[in-house]
Amino acid sequence: MNVINRFILTGLFLAVVFGKLQAQETLTLQQAIKFALENKAEAKTSKLEVENAESIINETRSAALPQLNAVGDINYNPILQKSPLPAEIFGGEPGEVLMVSFGQKWQSTATLALNQQLFNQTVFTGLKAAKSTREFYQINQTLTEEQLIEKVANGYYDVYTTRLQLATLDNNLNNTTKTQGVISGLVENGLAKQIDLDRIVVAIKNLQAQRQQLISALDLKENALKFIIGMNIETEIELPEESFDIKLAQYSDTSNINRRTEIQLLEKQSEMLELNKKAKLSEYYPSLALTANYGYLGFGNSFPIFSKDKGVQWSNFSGIGLSLSVPIFNGGATKARVQQAEIDIQKARFELEDTKLALSLANENAKTQIKNTLITINSNRENVDLAKKDLEDTENNYKNGLATLTDLLDAETAYADAQNNLNTSLLDYKIAEIQLIKANGELKSLVEE
Repeated sequence: MNVINRFILTGLFLAVVFGKLQAQETLTLQQAIKFALENKAEAKTSKLEVENAESIINETRSAALPQLNAVGDINYNPILQKSPLPAEIFGGEPGEVLMVSFGQKWQSTATLALNQQLFNQTVFTGLKAAKSTREFYQINQTLTEEQLIEKVANGYYDVYTTRLQLATLDNNLNNTTKTQGVISGLVENGLAKQIDLDRIVVAIKNLQAQRQQLISALDLKENALKFIIGMNIETEIELPEESFDIKLAQYSDTSNINRRTEIQLLEKQSEMLELNKKAKLSEYYPSLALTANYGYLGFGNSFPIFSKDKGVQWSNFSGIGLSLSVPIFNGGATKARVQQAEIDIQKARFELEDTKLALSLANENAKTQIKNTLITINSNRENVDLAKKDLEDTENNYKNGLATLTDLLDAETAYADAQNNLNTSLLDYKIAEIQLIKANGELKSLVEE
């Protein structure tokens, strides 16, 4: 291979490596949450719904503002209608009737019409409902963000736990590989049996198979996390080396159900349903509107628009008035709509009560789970220390011929299991901690840590 080819290959290799480094993202939990709040589809959608609420308010407000319309029309009458008139009006004989045509062949009208609601209870109630709609979507945006934060945190800790399990397995595999080297030397010197070496080789292969399974599981969980936060699946991510910190002391142990976003959303929904009922009741109220118009009427035997024919005449007209509408009877339709609105209100009350009960249950469960996981974590930490000490003693005894290979492999497995149990209990604690933070209405604090 000549120098030029080597130079090209080296350049390509560096470009690939540099590209991978550039594409790799280091994600803390806070960074993952912030990325999700900025890029995930549901977060963007909830923001658009808040913006759309302003359009809903403007649309509702427009009903209370003056309505101005310009109307124009033109008609051609090929046959003019004739009406009977007494002939004596025109000097004819009494009793004689003349058929006289009224109107002109062409007629055109241009009108500017104004309508202003002076009193319309339905419109006024609609304005209040529109403002409540904006507040509803604002609360819904907060709830969407909290739900997204919860999903990201759970997914993040799941990935981190799998990484810890992989690190534990790698450590176990490294120790077993070292043991293989020791046994291989003992076999060569006639101090150990070939079967011991074969057994250690089988153990290593089993650990390697487990490692591959964990790597596959980790890839799937990382992809799931990237999907949750709205990140490109092809982007490589790296989680910083950090432990599962126990920060229970910074969170209050007294939760207030009424502070929960879920409750605030349901209460706002109930408020909107009450306004909906008022809107139905307002159909019983009379409505009063100011009407006004101004226009021009053109007529003649030729096309009147832009015409200079002397036979074409134009006249203006105008009118101002009040329009009063008093509902009397519509077959009971309004009463039925009011009853439907009342049923919707009652259903919302039941849902609110049930949600409060469910949240109270979740809060108590979170507190209980926190206490249980803390006990489990302390127990598992003690087990890890004991398993590590047992492994060190067993390794020393094996080297001195005081322990069998089975004892050694069992000690290594027990140590790995103790570490995995500790990692699992830490994950359980973190999930319970998230639920407790959620119960206190403090999920947004995860973004600010």
